Order: sequence, then C-alpha cells, then structure tokens
Amino acid sequence: MKKVNRAFAFVLAAVIACSGMSACSAPQRNTAAGAATAASGSQGTTQKSTAQDTLIFAQGADPRGLDPALVDDGESSKVIVNIYEGLLKYAKDSTKVEPCLAKSWEVSEDGLTYTFHLQEGVKFQDGTDFDAEAVKFNIDRQLPPQATDDMSYASFVFGSVKDVEVVDKYTVKINMKEACTPFLNNLAMSLGAPMVSPTALKKYNNNVNEHPCGTGPYTFVSWTKGQNVVLKRNDNYWGEKAKTQNVIFKIISDNSARVVALNNGEADMIDGIDATVVSQIESAGNKIYEAPGMNINYLAYNTTKKPLDDVKVRTALSQAVNVPELVKSLYQGYADPATSILPTFMQGYDDSIKQAAFDASAAKATLASAGVNKLHIITYTNPRPYNTANGQALAEAIQGYYKAVGVTATIDAYDWTTYKEKVKTGDYDICFYGWNGDNGDPDNFMYLLSIDDPTQNVSRFKNADYDALIKKGVATPAGTDRDKIYTQLEKMAAENAVWLPISHGKTICGYRSNIKDFYYHMTGNVFLSGVSKE
Repeated sequence: MKKVNRAFAFVLAAVIACSGMSACSAPQRNTAAGAATAASGSQGTTQKSTAQDTLIFAQGADPRGLDPALVDDGESSKVIVNIYEGLLKYAKDSTKVEPCLAKSWEVSEDGLTYTFHLQEGVKFQDGTDFDAEAVKFNIDRQLPPQATDDMSYASFVFGSVKDVEVVDKYTVKINMKEACTPFLNNLAMSLGAPMVSPTALKKYNNNVNEHPCGTGPYTFVSWTKGQNVVLKRNDNYWGEKAKTQNVIFKIISDNSARVVALNNGEADMIDGIDATVVSQIESAGNKIYEAPGMNINYLAYNTTKKPLDDVKVRTALSQAVNVPELVKSLYQGYADPATSILPTFMQGYDDSIKQAAFDASAAKATLASAGVNKLHIITYTNPRPYNTANGQALAEAIQGYYKAVGVTATIDAYDWTTYKEKVKTGDYDICFYGWNGDNGDPDNFMYLLSIDDPTQNVSRFKNADYDALIKKGVATPAGTDRDKIYTQLEKMAAENAVWLPISHGKTICGYRSNIKDFYYHMTGNVFLSGVSKE
C-alpha cells in the first residue's frame, strides 16, 4: 500500500508542479527531482485535497498528437475533446447535433450555403478572440491549396466545402461545392472540426501537436511521452466550468496493469479492457461502464499486392475464418460477430448482407490451386476501442485458421504509433484495423473504402463504381433512397471481399466507485468536465 501511495503522490506532484504554467505552452518533462520537490510541499490536507481534485484516466497508448487536424486516432481524440470545441457538438447519449461555438445556423434550400451565428465573447486559451475570422482560418487550413497530406480528416469533414466567408465578427458563411447531407454531423466531430487558436498555429508553424490551444473546459499543461498528459481547468471557460481542477491521461500499455492501477487507486477510470477482467474489477469494489459500440473491427486485405489483388483469393481467405467462433472465444460476450461494415443500428444496415461463409475445405482447395501458402501479416499490440483483446491476439487467432488451410502466416506486431507508419508503407498482405464512428452517419464508415489516404483506406481499394456511389450518397437527402445507397455500398464491399469484418465491440470501461457522472460517448471519446470525485 505504501508503494501505491508513493506512485499516486508522484503523479499528483506533477500536476502541482505544472499548475502554474500558462496554457498552450511547450510540453514539459516531469523529472523525478522536480516531482519530489513538489511533493515535499504537499503534506496533509493539501495533498489530500489535490488528490480529490484530480481525475486520472488510464489509456493504452500515447496520443499521436494534439492538433485535431493532424491526427486520426482515438488516443489523441480522447484528450483533444477536453481541450478543444467545434461549431457544433453531439448530445451526451447520441450523435444528434447541438449548438456549441455556433449558437444557431441556417441552411439554404439547395444545401449549398450554411450560415453560422457564433457565441460572443469566447476566447481561446491563449487569449485570442474566437470569431468568424478564426473559423475561416481553421477551415481554410484544411482546404486546398493549404491542406497538407498529414491532415487525414480534412476531406472527411470539409471535402464538400468550396470556401468560407466572414459576414461580420460573429457570423460566418460556408459555401459548398455540392450538397453534403452529413456536413452538420461532420462539424461536431472530434478530429478535423475543432477550432484551434490561429495565434498558436502561426506561432508553431501550423502544427500544435505538442502545443494544443482551443476554447474547451481544460487547458494543456504538459505531455511526458509514454507516461502522461496533464491538463488543468480552464477558469476562463465561456461555458459551465469543469467540476474537477486537474485531469491526467496516464499511459499504461498493458491491459492487466491498467486493471491493477484502477484497483489500487492509481487510476480513477480505465478503458481498453476485455471480458476477462470484468470480475476482477467488480470484486475490488469498482464499477463497469457498458454500452453498445458504434464501431467495426476488421481484417483488411492489401488489394494492390499479389496474390491479394485476386478477389477469389481474398474470398477464400475469408472462408478460412470462423468469425462467430473467433468472436465468442476472444471477446466472451462483449462483442457481436460482424456480418457487415455498418453497425446494426445505423441507417443503411441490412441484415441480408453476408460475408463469405466459413468453409475451410473450399478455402483450402482455392488457396492451393492459386499457389497461396504464405502471407505477411502486420498488427498492433495495444487494445483499441473496437478490439479490446488487442491486435496481436486477433492476428494470432487468424494465423491459426490459416494454418488449418495450408497457409503459413508470419506476424509483425508494433506499438500503435509505429504501426500507423508501417501501414502507410503498404508492406503487408494483411493488416488489422478498425473504426469507431465519428458522427453517426453511414458515409463515415463506407467512405473508408473510397478515400485515397492509405492510413484510412488500408486495403488500398479503388473502384470507380464504388466511388461514384459514395459521391451520390453524400449528396442525397436523408431518407429511404439514401439508405438504399449505403446498403448497395455494403454489398459491393462484401462482393469484392475487401475486408473480413470481425466484430462490433461493446464499450466497456472500469471506474472507481467514488467517481460520479462518468460516461464514455458512443464516438469513443471521454468528456471529463462533468466528472467529479465524491
């Protein structure tokens, strides 16, 4: 117990030591000496009150960065939503859009003009005014010719935008190249859409990955890579102030170690857990948060490499895997076998869509005839919101199925940050990926097989008919006709065997019994400003 208290005091000392830093500063490195010095002045009731006013959320990997235009991963997003805000936001329990930095808006009848009326008197955490010029600056940086190759979400969010006009200080008009039904939902997304201080972007050469500065309820204090990201309450926040003074996102890569940290009081909340640890968490007096997940966990074939460029080979490899058996074994009731890409509750989902059915004999014969006897698989080692068992466990299970049909698969596994770079190179036959829905719209899932970005379209699938249908779906008004388009896209993906959908994971998190009002949003984000300790 003494050891746990020292570890906890160390993390709290980092908060105390950093609490005087200004927002949007460069990341600081917490040294043991500095922490010890801070801790020595935090005795008795002061230390206790600091612990009470600090939330520690443990996750499986570092953020890739903290500039919402330059990252595309959940670990980054969970931190980002506490620092930044967009024009719109989602409701607590759905992806219904609500006002945020925009207090109201109008859309022209042809869907080509969006006029937003902004909140007045809002400031970024560095004191810069939030106004129509700031909105234009943020969107313009993600439109051609300013958009850069590392802005993965720019086309997702702003691909249909023609230009942005400043009407007056608190009114901005966004003009579209074409109608875009999901556009309002896109503006509430946690990546691409949040507003960043133009002053900070100019100061740090259009990259605030390590100098985040938004309008949100928490400000950035420090980021010690591989250890933690520290935030503090934004006392100048324009909305309802955060209930808790300090937030620490603590990096603990191992699942079991995160559970131990929760049960020992070194963390208040954890995610990335699987079914095997639920009883361990509950028996320690802690709680489980469970909700349906808006996600897909999948195996992706590199359609540009032989022999995976042959749909018959891809289909045979899918036939080799008993997906229901695999999901039951790995996820033990905390995920459902996926028969399609879209979650079952999303518009466009159709239960008649099926992937290649398990048939080991047919798979073995086809693969032998095609001369396929070896494959190169790459995967990730940490848990993901859509795959709590982690990518290596999933890859090893698939490896076993392939061995049974005469195919030897070698596996290279990497931490998440390295893995993203490996995926970018395309040096694999098969990789494992997933998607946690950003905005509740089917386009957000199906567009993954149309986008040119190889870190998103990891199958590198390119099909003119599919791309044309994606474009039609974006422009079609919500309703039955639009739903049919996304059902057809699902059928095309299945017929081409681009992915082998594995599962739709349930969201499960652990949290301590004294934590109040914690929830995990269906987009995979963690909003902590309303969370407190009793």
